[in-house]
Amino acid sequence: MKIEVKNISKRFRNDFVLKDVNAFFESGHIYGLSGRNGAGKSVFLKILCGLYKPSSGEILFNNKKYDKDNLHLLNIRALIEKPNFFPELTGYENLRLLAKIQNKIGDKEINEALKDVNLYDEKDKKYSEYSLGMKQKLGIAQVLMEDPDIIILDEAFNGIEANSVIKISELLKKKKKDGKLIIISTHIKEDLDNLSDVIYYFDAGEVKKGEI
Repeated sequence: MKIEVKNISKRFRNDFVLKDVNAFFESGHIYGLSGRNGAGKSVFLKILCGLYKPSSGEILFNNKKYDKDNLHLLNIRALIEKPNFFPELTGYENLRLLAKIQNKIGDKEINEALKDVNLYDEKDKKYSEYSLGMKQKLGIAQVLMEDPDIIILDEAFNGIEANSVIKISELLKKKKKDGKLIIISTHIKEDLDNLSDVIYYFDAGEVKKGEI
């Protein structure tokens, strides 16, 4: 799988959030997005996921133009900005509900995903009782549980304790070796340097590429 972003711009009214952005992503790599809040990272990720349409430019997935008509063909899962689940359901119940949409996985895969993010012991707590870090870990478990080809995590480790960050980071490195395409954003430089093969630096809507 390869993704080519060609001269993407995004404007809300008269304000440009992204300006002529070019980027390239391919399977078997982890890509980091770096930049201050408001630099355009989340908007860029929403465009990749089909949640926003670019004002200009195009995205190619395996050399084919990406639009709403072929979005369903992509095996992509994402956590962008912050997780949102049903507060009255437990962590496990929320994941089980989402898993029923495609019926690709069952209890085994859900429980494995919860263990992968160190949330298994809290799986029967209501989401409304979760801390910020626990909510974030549930969001990551939701992204990982169906083993997607493309993994997108926005502010991946927000509120997560150090030992879980290490465990999730090692899991993402394994996913990379398995041929997954992974894109993460985080304001923590050490996490980006530890994980990324390539970093794209966002600044006021403009993007520059840097190698690790």
